[in-house]
Amino acid sequence: MIEEMLRVVLDTANAKTDGKDGWTTLPEGRLLTLHVAHGNASLTVGKVEAIKVQGAMVRARSSKGETFVALADVFAAGLEGGSDPTNPARKAGFVR
Repeated sequence: MIEEMLRVVLDTANAKTDGKDGWTTLPEGRLLTLHVAHGNASLTVGKVEAIKVQGAMVRARSSKGETFVALADVFAAGLEGGSDPTNPARKAGFVR
């Protein structure tokens, strides 16, 4: 995934960027799941509340702490929750 694709996902979720620390935080009740793969290994990073892109790395903050992954290894993102009728909750989708 490239940064522009991740930005589209975050815009769809109505996420807001904090100018001070650079974290992009999802609105209350929305969570993000990142699907990551490298070589023959895959990883699902769930219940992400905020994202921070730093060059080729993504810092994903969840209730369990932070996870660092390579942006190039993220191949899909899923949004959960949300009560805005103009922006309903969506299941995981693949971005190419």
